[in-house]
Amino acid sequence: MVALTTMVDYNVEQGVAVLTLNNPPVNALSQGVRQGLKEGVEKALADDSASAILIYCEGRTFIAGADISEFSSKPMGPDFHAVLSTMDASAKPIVAAIHGTALGGGLETALCCNYRVAVPSAKFGLPEVNLGLLPGAGGTQRLPRVVGVEKTLAMVTTGVPIGAAEAFELGLVDQLVEGDLRTEALAFAVAKGAQGGSHPRVRDNDAKLQSAKENPEIFAATRKMLARKTRGFLAPEYNIRCIEAAVNQPFDEGMKTEAKLFGELMTGPQSQAQQYFFFSERQAAKVPGLDKATEELPITKVGVIGGGLMGGGISMNFANAGIPVTIVETNQPALDRGLGTIRKNYENTARKGRLTAEAVEQRCGLVTGTLDMADLADCDLIIEAVFENMAVKKEIFTRLDGIAKPGAILASNTSALDLNEIASVTSRPESVIGLHFFSPANVMKLLEVVRGEKTSDAVIKTGMALAKRIKKVAILVGVCPGFVGNRILFARQFEAARLALEGAPYEQVDKVLFDFGFPMGAFQMGDLAGLDLGWDKDNSNPMDVKDRLCDLGRYGQKTGAGFYDYDDKRMATPSAITTDMFAEVAGSLGVERGEISDEEILDRCILPMINEGAKILEEGIAVRASDIDVCYVYGYGWPVYRGGPMHYANSMGLDKVLEKLRHYQTVSGDDFWAPSALLVSLVEKGERFK
Repeated sequence: MVALTTMVDYNVEQGVAVLTLNNPPVNALSQGVRQGLKEGVEKALADDSASAILIYCEGRTFIAGADISEFSSKPMGPDFHAVLSTMDASAKPIVAAIHGTALGGGLETALCCNYRVAVPSAKFGLPEVNLGLLPGAGGTQRLPRVVGVEKTLAMVTTGVPIGAAEAFELGLVDQLVEGDLRTEALAFAVAKGAQGGSHPRVRDNDAKLQSAKENPEIFAATRKMLARKTRGFLAPEYNIRCIEAAVNQPFDEGMKTEAKLFGELMTGPQSQAQQYFFFSERQAAKVPGLDKATEELPITKVGVIGGGLMGGGISMNFANAGIPVTIVETNQPALDRGLGTIRKNYENTARKGRLTAEAVEQRCGLVTGTLDMADLADCDLIIEAVFENMAVKKEIFTRLDGIAKPGAILASNTSALDLNEIASVTSRPESVIGLHFFSPANVMKLLEVVRGEKTSDAVIKTGMALAKRIKKVAILVGVCPGFVGNRILFARQFEAARLALEGAPYEQVDKVLFDFGFPMGAFQMGDLAGLDLGWDKDNSNPMDVKDRLCDLGRYGQKTGAGFYDYDDKRMATPSAITTDMFAEVAGSLGVERGEISDEEILDRCILPMINEGAKILEEGIAVRASDIDVCYVYGYGWPVYRGGPMHYANSMGLDKVLEKLRHYQTVSGDDFWAPSALLVSLVEKGERFK
């Protein structure tokens, strides 16, 4: 065996040149892999003892894609295209032995082989769209020639992989292997080497493009189907254009189109933002200063206090992970409703084909209910999920302190209240943590893990690990009103309301935010959440439009009217009642009204979010700027192609952000716009949010 590089070995067995890749953990196409592949194929072509070539990967997977860490640095040769060209030109048959995943550049490598052999558990995909990119090494030109245009469109615009059985049916895999992959793939290669003659090249096969040439409307249909889901994203459209090129241009011309569009995406802001977010999400799980020797606490049974929308959704997360849950409610009808809603949610999922009937029963069987909090005495984790009232939460934690077993974690789902005050009523504040789920809790990926001033490292580590176990993305935050997500949201909502008072139609404010990329605007979000959330009827403020709407029973979508009026399908129409109310309140407050441009609306909604984020970093409430961005993409619908508020600030230029904040501070005379000291410091040093 010859080591071509530290990542690729060369060996001839039974007349087959075996190139063995070993680049843990996922055999990414790092420089050493590219070099080894190119040299290995060239060596095999010159080796008279080899009649075929086999590409085999050690470890748990075939090539799982590009080495994304190389994207931000100057690439070292050989170029990936040069590697694939060498393979494509091979006179000797090349066989790819595939297990694990062949994703992105891994699938493009396999497509440049003459044959593909795979185990039944293998998966195949081109997920580049999730990084704001398209397959840039022939994937958009070769894949439709193998699996057809419609399947390729689905794969490249969603990034969702297919399994080996489907790949075999489509012709992407030539043989499925039930036994030892290396042994059977070697035998396959021996047979192909002995076969003689020419071997099929994907690039030469145009047969599966014909149906799309005759029915070009499939591209329009794909665009229409994706329009809402991919609103604002460039990469899905660019992927479609590349498949159109595969259908309508000769192969080499299609490759040029792919390269041109790939270059535009690669150097554009969307891909940079999505690549940044890819790393940010992974970084969020790392807690600096946490002793690696700290052991997690075992979580084998969970209690949830409150069986409403939030408590039920939280419970489903644990049932989904196979963890038994006991829900506590105050009365039997409420408990029955909560358990019934959980079953209904699972049954709806089953009707859509995403869950089996057996799985529904299994998960429902893991969720039990009780009216007695003492039944939580054997739980390892107890989560309080009642409404936002400090007195109620303190009363619950006082009771829990006397019920929960030693070492049990006591968690609050509070979205804004002082966790330290809640913990103060217990004799074990080190065991108290915040687990702020986002609604609907069984759907939303974000989890704010709130560290109190006395929360132990073991409890923090357990909370972060538990998030991963229940398939959430967690960020660690400190204690302040609203923590990270809602604290930043409060600033935006405040300014959105002020814009409406100053004369901007509230539907205009919402449209500007929607056009920026949010799924809905500030007032639409209020209606969805419920305007009565946190509203105190006895202390309703007549100078607050939201409070006045609540006084009229206009709580939002659930009552058919809030800021907007809603029909029976919950379609929104701007309400004259709300428009008049903003004008009336503005008159009472002496607010001067006038037209406001879309540009100013966007500035005045986004800049406070950036500034509040900077204050959060300054105070140490968030660990990293990127954690704030993860929070906003997963918790509040910030468009991932803009990276998050802190990344967006960096892309704007912090000097420009500071200049705009000072401008609005000057013209308004309001310290609401006073820039964060951290922001000022970064601008003075010529630095960015890190």
